[in-house]
Amino acid sequence: MTSPMVLILLGPPGAGKGTQARMLEEDFGLVQLSTGDLLRAAAASGSAAGQQAKAVMEAGGLVSDAIVLAILKDRLRQPDVARGIILDGFPRTDGQAVALDGLLAEAGQRVNAVISLEVDDEAMIGRVAGRYTCGGCGEGYHDEFKQPAVAGTCDKCGGTAFKRRADDNAETVRERLKAYHAQTAPLITYYADKGVLERIDAMGDIAAIRGRLGSIIGQVTAH
Repeated sequence: MTSPMVLILLGPPGAGKGTQARMLEEDFGLVQLSTGDLLRAAAASGSAAGQQAKAVMEAGGLVSDAIVLAILKDRLRQPDVARGIILDGFPRTDGQAVALDGLLAEAGQRVNAVISLEVDDEAMIGRVAGRYTCGGCGEGYHDEFKQPAVAGTCDKCGGTAFKRRADDNAETVRERLKAYHAQTAPLITYYADKGVLERIDAMGDIAAIRGRLGSIIGQVTAH
């Protein structure tokens, strides 16, 4: 396959998108492009689109689709994405998906696969609401699934200060899931109609999910 692979990961907060994207980078040499990181890097680079994004972000506004697409277009020209990219956080709407198709078509590319990490909402609330991290090194823990070997002491750095994100509580997570499903349902239909959508049970074992993703990418590259 000569043109770089374009993979889109869909999934609500806590579904494991970041974890799986890092593994895909290791396994296939793909580069994860999350919208936030893209915007911050472009703003720091001083490119024309980056300067526009920086001005909007500093004013507390939402960066327009046109600016995001211009930044993505610049990023796709960089040599490190020659093997392919994993898009995380973009597109979020039908309009963005159509615009992305147009941008890729200009470069002779297309979206090869869209993977929806499917979750059980109530279980996900428990998964996200129990998260906390070491204040020193950032190592992640969970009330139920991963506690330090010695209570109150980080396994990695020995620190004793831990913190929780203010929005990692059941009520907030429930609202975020509701918003995610409302926003993403049209995208799932859009990509299913194009025949590129795959669904994976994201409540399972991390290694099993990694294996499933690997087999999907294997099928895509074989065509």
